[in-house]
Amino acid sequence: MEIGSKRFVVTGGSGFLGKHVESALRQRGANHIFVPQIEEYDLTREEAVERLYRDACPQIVVHLAAEVGGIGANLANPGRFAYANLIMGALLMEHARLAGVEKFLALGTICAYPKFTPVPFREEDLWNGYPEETNAPYGLAKKMLLVQAQAYRRQYNFNAIYLLPVNLYGPGDHFDLETSHVIPALIRKCLEAVERSEQEIVCWGDGSPTREFLYVEDCAEAIALAVERYDGNEPVNIGAGFEISIRELAELIAELTGFTGKLVWDITKPNGQPRRCLDTRRAAELFGFRAKTDLRTGLRRTIAWYQENCSERSLRSLR
Repeated sequence: MEIGSKRFVVTGGSGFLGKHVESALRQRGANHIFVPQIEEYDLTREEAVERLYRDACPQIVVHLAAEVGGIGANLANPGRFAYANLIMGALLMEHARLAGVEKFLALGTICAYPKFTPVPFREEDLWNGYPEETNAPYGLAKKMLLVQAQAYRRQYNFNAIYLLPVNLYGPGDHFDLETSHVIPALIRKCLEAVERSEQEIVCWGDGSPTREFLYVEDCAEAIALAVERYDGNEPVNIGAGFEISIRELAELIAELTGFTGKLVWDITKPNGQPRRCLDTRRAAELFGFRAKTDLRTGLRRTIAWYQENCSERSLRSLR
């Protein structure tokens, strides 16, 4: 697809991933990108979704908007995460169909996979069990986007595609300790401990679970490539193709931030899913995506961004 002349709506386009996706699309010549703001368009309300399509007249919709957070946020907000993500996806795709949108890209989540999926996760295993309990409401709500996309393709010949990204990190991430994911939380804890000369930081769980992490700019590149090149029915994993334990990750972040104190593991907190690592061959075969940024390089860039952009005053406002 030649995207330079297309009119885009990118939901969540002002968020962490969305800003990088907008940049990746503009680098490919896209000049007509509409980013709805929540203050004007509450995408959980049908009236707002209808108005969005009237105002923007999109030909391509990239649906990134989500109610999302780390383990703590998922435990605290299961109802909100289930409802908001389910209703946003359902309304946006239905009214995209009614408005004659040419292509709809729906972003899923690795949380949609069953708790004990064999590693590496293959797209064929997506329905072979129930997700990990702490994030199941969010994961299942996002997985319904795949069900809706495949149903709409069968009945209406609607071109909806579905991507499954692994955990993202990078510049511009969210560093609020109440809602952030593991990498930004560890970066902030380590740097604050260094600034205050503290001798230990507390980490959730026992450090044994493994995770895969994808640098946000690489994910944005994958989304842009899929918009251009992929029109298929099947879900596609988007990842970096490696796994690292949370304990090893914490030790690496401590090294890169200069924290030399003790890592204390709070085993009263949940570990989350035991292992996460994606089989990424389908993305390479179908639209040529391969991650480029290694973890150490990506972490250095993320730490540098945080140090440059998050002043002590702004940190105090988050506490």
